[in-house]
Amino acid sequence: MHFRRWIIVGIIAIALVLALVLGGPIIRRMFDTISTDDAYVNGHVTFVATRVPGQVRKVLVDDNNRVRKGDILVQLDKEPYQIQLELQKAVVENAKANLAVAQDEVRAMVAQARANRYKLQHAIEDVNNQIAMLAANVAALETAKARLARANADYQRAVDVSKTPGAISQQEVDLRKEAYRVAEAQVQQALQQVYQVRVSLGLPAEPEQGKSLSDVPKDLDQEFSTVREALGQLLASAAPLGIAPQSYIATPKQVIEEFYKRDPEGNLDRIYAKIIEEAPPIKLAQSKLAEATAQLNQAQLNLDYCDVISEIDGVVTRRNVNPGNNVQAGQELMAVRSLTEIWIDANFKETQLADLCIGQRAEIEVDMYGRRQIFEGRITGFTMGTGSTLALLPPENATGNFVKIVQRLPVRIELTDYDPDKSPLFIGLSVEPHVYYKEKPTGPHAGDVLQPTLPLPEGPANPVLPAPQPPKTSIAP
Repeated sequence: MHFRRWIIVGIIAIALVLALVLGGPIIRRMFDTISTDDAYVNGHVTFVATRVPGQVRKVLVDDNNRVRKGDILVQLDKEPYQIQLELQKAVVENAKANLAVAQDEVRAMVAQARANRYKLQHAIEDVNNQIAMLAANVAALETAKARLARANADYQRAVDVSKTPGAISQQEVDLRKEAYRVAEAQVQQALQQVYQVRVSLGLPAEPEQGKSLSDVPKDLDQEFSTVREALGQLLASAAPLGIAPQSYIATPKQVIEEFYKRDPEGNLDRIYAKIIEEAPPIKLAQSKLAEATAQLNQAQLNLDYCDVISEIDGVVTRRNVNPGNNVQAGQELMAVRSLTEIWIDANFKETQLADLCIGQRAEIEVDMYGRRQIFEGRITGFTMGTGSTLALLPPENATGNFVKIVQRLPVRIELTDYDPDKSPLFIGLSVEPHVYYKEKPTGPHAGDVLQPTLPLPEGPANPVLPAPQPPKTSIAP
């Protein structure tokens, strides 16, 4: 009897020791952690869709197949897109040839403009030559007038002497009279030549009162009709080059000075090189080539898009495509769920949130392996809204009777020791997280409730297109 009592006491002692050894960690975790059974595995899912329409030639995967990023999942018929690619290559070659032709045409236009520039210079030289001829003819007129005065004096003396008998013969008097008449005719001839030059210069035959026959406007070589005609021809040949005068009443001298200002040093080689580079025919041909090249690149992309690839590592699910199907651009073919980019969405009660923050360690218990499987994790963020507010039909507490219900807030827990090759977790599984709220939080943003703003690229809030500016214009000499 006494021995049996000691056996019972020993059994009870052993049970107490086992309870303390086995149940101690459980009891400690109960006091040191916050847990919830409303938690699930979540992760990213990528819906695989085609970028181009076509007929399916091959489907290389099936549901539950594991794939890598870049693996080809579906192949479309490439032949129509290969033909389009070859057509676009021909269009690009044609555009290149047109660009070469445009460059040759622009060079010919520049040569024609330069020839017209020299025609303008020749017209100005002709006017100056006419002005010099006018001055020479006026001088010849003055010479003729001097000869006429001398001939008139000789004739008058001969007449006076002839009144004395025997002093001079009548033949000598006639010769003096003839010389006078010839000098008078020469004066008229010289005067008519002066009139002719003046009229050819666009001037009245007789000048205004108080002005001499040799007076001409000082800018006649810039305003004369033939000079203006040559300037017009120059403007016409320069217009296809995208060059126009700032003023259509500018003189040739002003136009030429304006042209040389296109280069700080007035270097003609640089001026013409820039004109050729910016000529509208070349710009048009270049834009056509750029357009054809872009279409070629698009055709190459469309051909490449016939191979539908996986954008992430994961497992294929929801395959709904078969060989021979005709698919449209954007049509969903299957989904790929990531095995690595997964996390835990733990819905803690609002009464539990006071002790939770980013960086706290967590243990996640999973039931799917038939034994106690624990994963390590860490709180990384809080959803900005409770589950009820994110529902399709959120509650309207402002209407009807109100009964306070404790809300739950999704808390994101990232796994820190997860290896999908050893112990994969599947999206949607129920788990039970235990957060050690008494331990000091660690890692990025530890102790915070909100994550900081991400350093994302900035764009204009209200993009405004710049107003079109008129091209800078000038005229080539």
